Amino acid sequence: MSAPAATALIAEDEPLLARELQAELARAWPQLRVLATVGDGASAVAQALALRPDVLFFDIRMPGQSGLEAAVELADAWPHDMPFPALVFVTAYDQYAVQAFETQAVDYVLKPVQAARLGKTVAKVQDVLARRTGGNGDFEATLGQLRHLLGAVEPRPSNRAPAAAPLKLIQASVGSAIRMVPAGEVVYFEAADKYVRVLTEAHEYLIRTPLKELLPQLDAQRFWQVHRGTVVRADAIDSVSRDDAGKLHLHLRGRKEKLPVSRLYAHLFKAM
Repeated sequence: MSAPAATALIAEDEPLLARELQAELARAWPQLRVLATVGDGASAVAQALALRPDVLFFDIRMPGQSGLEAAVELADAWPHDMPFPALVFVTAYDQYAVQAFETQAVDYVLKPVQAARLGKTVAKVQDVLARRTGGNGDFEATLGQLRHLLGAVEPRPSNRAPAAAPLKLIQASVGSAIRMVPAGEVVYFEAADKYVRVLTEAHEYLIRTPLKELLPQLDAQRFWQVHRGTVVRADAIDSVSRDDAGKLHLHLRGRKEKLPVSRLYAHLFKAM
């Protein structure tokens, strides 16, 4: 009995490009079944979890959530007992970003789609699927690739250069005043809608600087990102526990709440 046909999900916010990619895939890989085409990152995550495709074609630029952010969220929610889909990014990025993809062995398709390049991608994905074991090593390799790409490909906001020295004070608005909060007093930062929550042991403040812009200004040795929306002061972590589903949670000094750790950052917490 022959193996079942491979399945795919396409996430591309430009309908013409999505149809072009699907048409080229039909020529390059006739046996591939495209289960659905979606136009935004949130739908990509939801449909991938519902349909469990073998291959994901994620556009890097999508409304609300980038393809890379969607891949990270999906990796965190993916069932432990299932192999993660082969991941292909669709991009119009420059050569620097393409080099980042190539060095991390995450494949990509450039816009506009070219048949010859797509043929190479198809061959590579078919080889990956044929060799896939479904073991933990495969998934850890994917997480490592995503960690690298988050730093190498996600654009840094052009209107804010990285700080020459780590921030020592967080300027938070409190009514009509500005409170100068020492960075050493912050237990963790948490993204919340259009704001970032700044939590100390006794107080909570709000700042308007997005977490993506704040993170490069913090001392990387002292503040660790543990989730896509959470950055924790490392020496405020008291202990790390694992629940029945294998998820890690942080217990903090001076705070009662527990913070979940994304799979992407679970590698930070290993016994010495």
